[in-house]
Amino acid sequence: MLFKNAMIYTARRRFEHGAFRVENGRFAEVPDTVPEGDGADLGGAFVVPGLVDIHTHGNSGADFSDGDADGLARMGAYYAKNGVTSFAATSMTLPFDELQRAFGTAAAYRRQEAVGRARLIGIHMEGPFFSEKKKGAQNAAYLRAPDFEMFRALNDGCGGLIRIVDVAPELAGAAEFTRRAASVCTVSVAHTASGYEDACAVFDAGASHLTHLFNAMPPIHHREPGVIGAAAERDVYAELICDGLHVHESVVRMAFRLFPERLCLISDSVRCCGMPDGNYTLGGQEVFLRDRRATLADGTLAGSATNLWDCLRNAVRFGIAREEAVAAATIVPARSIGMADEIGSIEPGKRADFVVCDDSLRRRVVYIGGERVAE
Repeated sequence: MLFKNAMIYTARRRFEHGAFRVENGRFAEVPDTVPEGDGADLGGAFVVPGLVDIHTHGNSGADFSDGDADGLARMGAYYAKNGVTSFAATSMTLPFDELQRAFGTAAAYRRQEAVGRARLIGIHMEGPFFSEKKKGAQNAAYLRAPDFEMFRALNDGCGGLIRIVDVAPELAGAAEFTRRAASVCTVSVAHTASGYEDACAVFDAGASHLTHLFNAMPPIHHREPGVIGAAAERDVYAELICDGLHVHESVVRMAFRLFPERLCLISDSVRCCGMPDGNYTLGGQEVFLRDRRATLADGTLAGSATNLWDCLRNAVRFGIAREEAVAAATIVPARSIGMADEIGSIEPGKRADFVVCDDSLRRRVVYIGGERVAE
């Protein structure tokens, strides 16, 4: 099917007037000139690739770590309606058997490829290899030292779905764990009190990612640059929660300068995303949602209640160029987990996941695999 008369966010990372063709669920052609013939006239609307959320725990009252198939399906439908066409289901710090059950549920969801739901492109294993000092909303009862055999057993059990595994560099064995795990998936530094030297050792061992930049890590200091300094001077990707609560808008602008073309917008959404104010749970702990702010009883931020599409629009509102913000929510995260050949941009051969919107990025229609998602 031909879609024409649109302002398309092209692989050149700018909006250009043109057309594109979809065949068998993939982009078949993105010509420089608009071809003649019948097709869907988009009336000059803007078209962006489907968003890629590589760090999201849940929404709609469901959490990936529940290991509940119906809940995961509900999550997938919510993502799809909100322009997130691919997601990495993100786990919490939990016992092995609970993680194993959740990862098995992810594998089953992946095999279904149901119409009208976002694609599960993998698992982001957030925990349990974290520092108690910077555990954030992770449950301290289940923290443990880096354990490659545990990681491998979980990955084998879900058919190799783990795309990101997190680790705190200061923990004993972190560098060796990273050397081994980096041959399997992306290794990310997270929930850490690490100094610069330990962080450098882990990045040099193969870590290439930084989970929710500025959150659950020491702040950058001119005499103690820490993990942020170590990451910024290397080709490391960094995630950023752009919900307007986790990071000040000035720091959002700073982050895009610190990590040019390497910043991944994420939601870090939890089960209360898309839900009314009330009491929820996260990793076995009670969470309180009040006026978009999700916290533990002690006031610690516990993920976000904002979806990635709204984070994208926030970034633009905070002063990030629209084209740069779109890249940070599409092709950059896809590249960070080795999936840029499949998703993240409107190019021939890639999955036909795209969102029709206006010039202010207000959504109109979402397509997954060339199929329109029911509103």
